[in-house]
Amino acid sequence: MYEKKSFSMKIDDKNLTIELGHIAKQSDGAVLVRFEDSVVLATANFGGEVEGVDFVPLTVNFVEKFYASGKIPGGYVKREAKFSDKEILVSRLIDRPLRPLFPRGFKKEVQVIAMVLSADQVNPVDVISIIASSAALMVSSIPFNGPVGAVRVGYIDGKYVVNPTFAQIDESLLDIVVAGTERGITMVEGGTKGVDEEIMVGALEVAEKYIKQIIEFQKEIAKQVGKEKMVVEKKELPKEVLDVIWSYEKEMKAAMNEKDKKTREANMESIVEAIKAKIAEIYGEKVNEVIDWEEVQFQIEEMERDILRRQVIEEGIRVDGRKPKEIRPMWCEVGVLPRTHGSAIFTRGQTQSLGITTLGSGGDVQFIDDIEEEVVKRFMLHYNFPPFSTGEVKKLGAVSRREIGHGHLAERAVEAVLPPEEEFPYTIRVVSEILESNGSSSMATVCSASLSLIDAGVPIKELVAGIAMGIVLDEKTGKYEILVDIQGLEDKFGDMDFKVAGTRDKITAFQMDLKIEGVPIKIMREALYVAKEARNKVLDVMEEKIKGREVKLSEHAPRIRFLKADPEKLPEVIGPGGKIIKKIIQETNTKIDISPEGKITISAKPNEGDVDKAYQIIKSIVEGVKVGDILTGPITRIEDYGVFVEVLPGKEGMVHISKLFTTRVKNIRDFFEIGDKITVKVIGVDAMGRVALSRIDAEKELLSKESKSESREQVSNTQDSQSSESSLSDVSAFKSGESQKTNV
Repeated sequence: MYEKKSFSMKIDDKNLTIELGHIAKQSDGAVLVRFEDSVVLATANFGGEVEGVDFVPLTVNFVEKFYASGKIPGGYVKREAKFSDKEILVSRLIDRPLRPLFPRGFKKEVQVIAMVLSADQVNPVDVISIIASSAALMVSSIPFNGPVGAVRVGYIDGKYVVNPTFAQIDESLLDIVVAGTERGITMVEGGTKGVDEEIMVGALEVAEKYIKQIIEFQKEIAKQVGKEKMVVEKKELPKEVLDVIWSYEKEMKAAMNEKDKKTREANMESIVEAIKAKIAEIYGEKVNEVIDWEEVQFQIEEMERDILRRQVIEEGIRVDGRKPKEIRPMWCEVGVLPRTHGSAIFTRGQTQSLGITTLGSGGDVQFIDDIEEEVVKRFMLHYNFPPFSTGEVKKLGAVSRREIGHGHLAERAVEAVLPPEEEFPYTIRVVSEILESNGSSSMATVCSASLSLIDAGVPIKELVAGIAMGIVLDEKTGKYEILVDIQGLEDKFGDMDFKVAGTRDKITAFQMDLKIEGVPIKIMREALYVAKEARNKVLDVMEEKIKGREVKLSEHAPRIRFLKADPEKLPEVIGPGGKIIKKIIQETNTKIDISPEGKITISAKPNEGDVDKAYQIIKSIVEGVKVGDILTGPITRIEDYGVFVEVLPGKEGMVHISKLFTTRVKNIRDFFEIGDKITVKVIGVDAMGRVALSRIDAEKELLSKESKSESREQVSNTQDSQSSESSLSDVSAFKSGESQKTNV
């Protein structure tokens, strides 16, 4: 019925196996890739031709199945539903190195699906999915200039680790995914806890070595069992049409060198229309039968591409008049919105991001349940790209893949400088609203996010800035120019989009996509150092804006404290049926979140609750009462021999009559009622936890502390007042805050 083929190789000491021929046989290409105990099924199929598009109609979907790790989906619906953010991010990770490798003119719809069938919860499956998707395309009949290899690289204790486990990633200073072809690296994505440029370059060199091995492995598989590839017909325009297009070169160059984006786009579009009108004039009514307008559009863009690149390489001038290493004009503002917790605007050229920070309590964290691990996120950065940012009219709908990807990159960049939860127990959400866009909006987001965090009072370790780099490489001559702070046209017609974010000395996030088949690592090293210099110029502007500014918690932010308790103590804090915790919440007007691990978070809106009071109550419950503690609580029971006082929620102690008054009394009930609050000192706790209290000792200690804090004259006056012992021992003076004298 079938012939199963199996191929294996080692990546360091781990096994990578690719099997095919026995599963998903109706797919044009299908492989089962196993890495240790993780298994991914990747399929590649094609449909009909898609008309009117100037890009490869490729769709990549990464799909996680909860059964892969022996889980049932959480919530009410017990089946996988819409794509999670992680699935979208990994889909983009697979798509980016594959997309440039389809031949021009191939317009058939292509769908690649990478489905996780088994997850060992030790090894990440994203890198495996890139390899599996490439292998599926290689054995299919779909034309593809691959293969693509990919590895993850970590850096632990001064050594690089290839394809680290989840546990190793937690320890690692570096977490990047690198993909490439046999010609060189084409894609990098990742974040760091702060590494310098040399460590990053070293990681790329290590990755390149393993990528080449994985590529040779796939080429051998395709050689043995791959299908014959479809032939893509090359379309050519008549010479007179090409002559018409290039006759507008001077006009197009002038239009492209307009600095204002909207004006530039309008001028370029008018030239395109003039070219099309000229072609139509030549061929008359038969023009649509003779001319392929998609090819005309492509050739016009080739002219635009050539103009931009030659001007950079030969003249050293970019289309907006800047030199290659020059950054567009920048300005920023902090505290631009009156009621948000933190806000800032960062503008660079015609790209502008409004960053808004919101601080929340422990109950505002995001819980993420996927096949590999359950994650609790206390920091989220969301990126929005409304159509008005480019002056367009589009329907507002669900968050796009691009928005999720850009937000994730900026989140990684900023997360590295956040204070630990122990120092700053807040849930943090930053939203970037892109108000204008002409390239590098994700890096503008990094800048506005950093500034808005400062405005909210988050004590970040350092400011983080981001810069988008580009490269124009003449493969014939080997000449190249590294471009700093690229704009839209340079992203479209350049050879690389290279985003670097970090502090003055350390990289915190890194993303690179190439439109050519590879760039030598020596050029990437140079680009990293150019990016560092540019990043520091951006930081100069940002630091000048917050110079002398105190990092102070926003007056509109909630007040939060938290403490760690032994999980065995939690029942004492909660009480039967939640009685104790509800009482604390009611008395202090706070919100209290308790995790099973013993983390207790107390929060309240500004000026509306007493966080410190709730904290002290819970701390006392957790730590228990100790001899010497002075506490205040209500009387819960009165007996002839003394009174019982609730010193902590659910915890009572007894004040013997001899420790209640300094003089003899006949009936305690003549002086106290149930519910009266009195201040007492803990004088003993026995082996059974019973607490002995003294009102007299509490009075003496409080008066002693008061007298020490007063001046000599005040001390003298206090001593005079102490001569009247009856007034000090007066019961009513300590009863419900009253201060009337009663003769005992």
